[in-house]
Amino acid sequence: MADSTQHPAAAERSRPHDSAVLHVTGAALYVDDVAEPKDLLHLAFGQSRMAHARIVSMDLAAVRAAEGVVAVFTAADIPGVNDVSPVAGDDRLLADGEVVNVGQPLFLVAATSQLAARKAARLGQIEYEARPALVTIDQAEAADSRIEPTQRMARGDAAAALAAAPQRLSGGFEMGGQEHFYLEGQASLATPMEQGQVHILASTQHPSEVQHLAAKLLGLTHADVTVEVRRMGGAFGGKETQAAAFAVAAALVASKTGRPAKFRTDRDDDMVLTGKRHDFRVRFAVGFDGDGRILGLKLELASRCGATVDLSPAINDRAMFHADNCYWLPDVEILSQRLKTNTISATAFRGFGGPQGMIAIERVIDAVAARLGLDPLSVRLANLYGPKRDVTPYGMTVADNIAPELIARLRTDARYDARRAEIAAFNARNAILKKGIALTPVKFGISFTTTHLNQAGALALVYADGAIQINHGGTEMGQGLMIKVAQVVADVFAVPVEAVRVTSTRTDKVPNTSATAASSGADLNGMAAHNAAMTIRDRLTEFAARSFGCAPADVRFTPEGVLVGAERLSFAELCRKAHMGRISLASTGFYATPDIAYDRAAHRGRPFYYFAYGAAVSEVVIDTLTGEHRVLAVDILHDVGRSLNPTIDLGQIEGGFLQGQGWLTTEEIVFDDEGRLLTHSPATYKIPTASDRPAHLNISLWKGENVEPTIHRSKAVGEPPFMLAISVFSALTQAVAAVAPQLGELPELDAPATPQRILAAVSARRSRR
Repeated sequence: MADSTQHPAAAERSRPHDSAVLHVTGAALYVDDVAEPKDLLHLAFGQSRMAHARIVSMDLAAVRAAEGVVAVFTAADIPGVNDVSPVAGDDRLLADGEVVNVGQPLFLVAATSQLAARKAARLGQIEYEARPALVTIDQAEAADSRIEPTQRMARGDAAAALAAAPQRLSGGFEMGGQEHFYLEGQASLATPMEQGQVHILASTQHPSEVQHLAAKLLGLTHADVTVEVRRMGGAFGGKETQAAAFAVAAALVASKTGRPAKFRTDRDDDMVLTGKRHDFRVRFAVGFDGDGRILGLKLELASRCGATVDLSPAINDRAMFHADNCYWLPDVEILSQRLKTNTISATAFRGFGGPQGMIAIERVIDAVAARLGLDPLSVRLANLYGPKRDVTPYGMTVADNIAPELIARLRTDARYDARRAEIAAFNARNAILKKGIALTPVKFGISFTTTHLNQAGALALVYADGAIQINHGGTEMGQGLMIKVAQVVADVFAVPVEAVRVTSTRTDKVPNTSATAASSGADLNGMAAHNAAMTIRDRLTEFAARSFGCAPADVRFTPEGVLVGAERLSFAELCRKAHMGRISLASTGFYATPDIAYDRAAHRGRPFYYFAYGAAVSEVVIDTLTGEHRVLAVDILHDVGRSLNPTIDLGQIEGGFLQGQGWLTTEEIVFDDEGRLLTHSPATYKIPTASDRPAHLNISLWKGENVEPTIHRSKAVGEPPFMLAISVFSALTQAVAAVAPQLGELPELDAPATPQRILAAVSARRSRR
């Protein structure tokens, strides 16, 4: 069998996204583009107006009497288990006696149009008995409201190291959440089938979870529910668990009424009903020497998890895993509080807690540099992992540390030192405009930290005419997974990638799949598809050798055809002969990530198969009179191993960086004191636009390969680039510091660094000059 780590030329070539032409011509089909079937019902949730209350009564007479309404459902109408949670069993499809956040679904309306359903959903008369609501991190901490006990990860004796350190400082800051703002909102279409079965066309990253939850709620087996996903118009983690409620609601209506049912959310409803990135509060105490080397660190992370558990334990675990980033922390204690609040439950978002942990340690580095009057880059370099300093706080050896070389290369290529000197001169000349520059690295662990999720399956079908069809458990959300898998399979048979058709993800073709998440889509599904294709190729090889009287080693698949000894056949000719020879041209493939194990109780082990690295230099300018800023220039050097598709990877890096920039600068989630989301539309929530992209944005791929035997020695690319944007926040901090550079301390600046926050930080800085 061929080595899957080898890198044939076809996989190395850049290829356009398989749906690129469909995207730009408007021909790509999403859930809401599918022709609406006869008697289709449209759905809407009746939502809670209270953050925390007992439901005294619900009068839905006006809802049922509203124009266009066909049916109204409450928790009492659910035939199975009223649960749409991923693990904990605490997310109700429809509230049953109590509400725990504003917007929580109370009842479900099915009507003849979306507008009719939404109008009717607002007519319910609900009597509440108000209960105390916890909205903020501080409120939940004071009330000791948690989704699970505080977790501790430690090495050595942080308290003793702090006490003995020549220099010490303490500090903290806060970072906000983030709305996913996928272009395609939540959408699902459920169709009743024979014998009580249901088909669900969904916009979800996790078809199997939707299948399992729908079956549980309807009292069916998994085999009775088929979930299909062709593509999503963006997801970013917001359709990993959050899609389930809408898909399951559609399945409930389809099952109850015998009519197809579609749930397509309005943008305002979508933002109110779905979870966000976790916002965090960070506090730290750090001891260090005169060169900025960290000798002891106590780090406390506290997150607002929302009203239910969702994926918060794993997300907060990953924040702890990434609180070291690229740095050796000899004596360290990391505490993680997971606080339960009466707000919509926070959920998966690109980076899955990693960005929050990573920016925490970068803030510590910046604070140390400010205290010592050093270039923050010199402090970063002094603390990098290296020989005999290569074990993480959770006990994993960093075996593939390319961070020092990568940083050195970017430092030279981006002219970091010269630009830093130029910026210092600019700041000395200008009283109003101040510039800042920062170089920050990224080390991001790749694998699901829940070990059993690191598996994937695929189904390969080769037809008698040489056409190839692949189905696998991964989902396409615009990231280019399907074209990468097609390239991998095309390489196995040495055929053009156009000969490979990757079909919609379906739970009746590949069962028990993991979510397309954790940046593992190509790693897992690419290898599973490769294994399925290799099984068929091995059968073809043996058949050809037997048919033409040669050794299997003399059968070679090439772009010019299949060479069998002295004979040459086209791939299609060989497939036709194999079919006539009664050779199976179908195979499943399976892959499970090796060599990973993690003891969560002890917070020790090897949760990641490998690390992906990167670094970015960002240059910014702020207006000290208004607090406005602009990102002037960004240079990125990023590690994707041996790229499966460089064009796709470059697009992921650019998109990830800009999304990270938005999180740290413009995207502000605001709840009022009663738990109502105030930023629930594009009018009040500001994502980055084309004008926020820096005029100078240079992205280069690190030339190297994965030390682990991944598919063609490639590395994941979905999440790691997001954290490159930490360089923007650090550069903004440097620009604010330039208002009074003699202070010797870090400016107080929380994220996102909105104009209001920058202006406040500048004002505070000036007042202390």
